[in-house]
Amino acid sequence: MPRYKITIEYDGGPFVGWQRQATGLSVQEAIENAIEKFCGEHVTLQAAGRTDSGVHALGQVAHFDLPTEQLADKIRDAVNFHLKPQPVAILQAEAVPESFEARFSATGRHYRYVIENRRAPLAIDRGHAWHVPQPLDADAMHEAAQHLVGHHDFTTFRASQCQAKSPLRTLDRISVRRAGTTVEVSVSALSFLHHQVRSIVGSLKMVGIGKWPAVKIAKILEAKDRKACGPIAPAEGLFLVAVDYDEAVTR
Repeated sequence: MPRYKITIEYDGGPFVGWQRQATGLSVQEAIENAIEKFCGEHVTLQAAGRTDSGVHALGQVAHFDLPTEQLADKIRDAVNFHLKPQPVAILQAEAVPESFEARFSATGRHYRYVIENRRAPLAIDRGHAWHVPQPLDADAMHEAAQHLVGHHDFTTFRASQCQAKSPLRTLDRISVRRAGTTVEVSVSALSFLHHQVRSIVGSLKMVGIGKWPAVKIAKILEAKDRKACGPIAPAEGLFLVAVDYDEAVTR
């Protein structure tokens, strides 16, 4: 059965998240409905990761099967047509081997968290950044973040409802950079725990506003206690930027 990989961009604001829910429209449901309108087939999308309500994506990846072959460009264009007016776009569609799995074939995932650090409220970036009016020391946040790189027990930064079997994760890279009033936290790993990135950003903000020293991030990581975590950052600043795959699994 032909299998297709799609790369997806979406604004998570209007949705209940990626995954189908009992109530409310999900990104998954919107795309599945558009595919059915295009070719008459009900498919189940399998994604590289489930984003929460309000979280955005610049490069989410999913796969699905169809009973007959279709031109990849036709899939992209037809599904985009039927997605209107939802804020979802299929950036690319491509045929892949049946062994390809959007989730399990991934070799890396990259997230970006955007903070707008200014006194004035947000107008253009409302819903796409966390507005923090207090001055932030991005250099101190970056220094603190380096304590999290490597293989650790991330219980402190794990949602209480997280369903992962283990709190152990390996953070490959994390950086905090300022450009004007924008502070961006970029994080890369093979996989993440539920709310891990937002929990990390919320704790780094405590360092940025001067309430915590940079070394406290290492201490709360070692505590392995959810109660030690700072306030969780809101969903609207988080973007799934890209998912990595070895070329061999897509050819």
